[in-house]
Amino acid sequence: MRTDPSDTGGLFVGRRPGTAPTRFRALPKRGGDRRQRFDGSLAGTLLAAMIVLSLLCWGPIPLACLWIGSQIDYLSGSISFGILVAFIGLLVFLFGALAILRRLDEAWILVRRAAGHDQRTGILGRIFATTAAVCAVVFGFWFIVINGPGVGA
Repeated sequence: MRTDPSDTGGLFVGRRPGTAPTRFRALPKRGGDRRQRFDGSLAGTLLAAMIVLSLLCWGPIPLACLWIGSQIDYLSGSISFGILVAFIGLLVFLFGALAILRRLDEAWILVRRAAGHDQRTGILGRIFATTAAVCAVVFGFWFIVINGPGVGA
């Protein structure tokens, strides 16, 4: 009897539809050296795109949404409408970026497997956590050192 939650898809007796673990076939037949180098460089390009898009989620996207909201506030004269537009824009852009990141991660797995690596999991979680930590350190440095406590007071 299978009772391990990872086997049954949760706290259910039977497996829920669509929750079976992903089973990969054996490693694909290796291509030539040129093809593997091309696939490896394509995987590196996808990785760089994921890092850049993930960094955009921590600064430029929220700042752009705040700027759009301020322009709506200026044009309409309604602060509430500007905040609403900024919030909706933030949700749309961040969830759109996350959807693109997920697709890039799936493509990265396939390209890594085509390059001859036994890649079974993605790297998106590690990229997102690393960029969050880097952006937190950069923000902390700006907030404490560059802006300084009490500047302008």
